[in-house]
Amino acid sequence: MLDPTGPDASRTEPQQAQQAVRGHSGRARNGVKRRLIVAITGASGVIYGTRALELLRTVPDLETHLIISPSAMRTIVQETTFSVDEVRGLADHHYNYKDVGAAISSGSFRTDGMLVAPCSVKTLSGIAHCFDDELIVRAADVCLKERRRVVLLFRETPLHAGHIALLEQATRNGAIVMPPVPGFYTRPNSVADIVTQTVGRALDLFGIDARIVKRWKETEERCGWDRIVGKGP
Repeated sequence: MLDPTGPDASRTEPQQAQQAVRGHSGRARNGVKRRLIVAITGASGVIYGTRALELLRTVPDLETHLIISPSAMRTIVQETTFSVDEVRGLADHHYNYKDVGAAISSGSFRTDGMLVAPCSVKTLSGIAHCFDDELIVRAADVCLKERRRVVLLFRETPLHAGHIALLEQATRNGAIVMPPVPGFYTRPNSVADIVTQTVGRALDLFGIDARIVKRWKETEERCGWDRIVGKGP
């Protein structure tokens, strides 16, 4: 039985901090690896975070730092065929949810930012109000204060006024709120297609091209848009 709040003996410690340098394709420059924090919280849609980790494994010279909340552990088992340990195994480093003394809780540990996928209402509230009582919110708060990118795949609908106020405050703090709304111009054939496209677009916001995004001009001809507007034969 997993103890989500107890000591995590399998946690791997990051190597000595190095300065991460942005590259257009996710590649490191001067032999220095980029770092991205990925958090999976308990909202429905844990497949978004899991798929992000799978895709990031294919990006050269990039290492991932993972946090999974206790609620996400339960949701992983309910919504996917993965075990929690299998999801952890997709990351280069992982941390206990309560370890606020972890490397990623300090601004001196350089990263490109943080992806929260999915982002629950509770996590959104903590980020909006800087309530740093656990590592996910603390790591996000650190990224924001260091002016690093934080992308929140907020997974809740419909919304009441309290949700909307939290979304506004998180945005004012510097986060990017990206509800995982599918784009159907790609003509997805499966849920997996929708998830992959959404995650790819989220990674775009960090300047990471996993080479799986179907982009508008690349799909225009297949969708027959030229014929629809009278530009084609």
